[in-house]
Amino acid sequence: MSRRCELTGKKANNAFAVSHSHRRTKRLQQVNLQNKRVWWPSGNRWVRLKLSTKAIKSLETKGIEAMAKEAGINLNHY
Repeated sequence: MSRRCELTGKKANNAFAVSHSHRRTKRLQQVNLQNKRVWWPSGNRWVRLKLSTKAIKSLETKGIEAMAKEAGINLNHY
């Protein structure tokens, strides 16, 4: 499975590692992903998702139903 947030779609970013002599080599900036159990009230059960920490913060304000609808995912498959 890819390193991608299931609700926001965040993924790795291409960047440069810059040394003291200012030589630049390519590297990846990975997303801060966490495996998280989220309570789904209308489904009356826990749902396990791979989320970025930004998505976890947004979940507290928006709710899981609204974010899943924006992402176009069906929570019954999780």
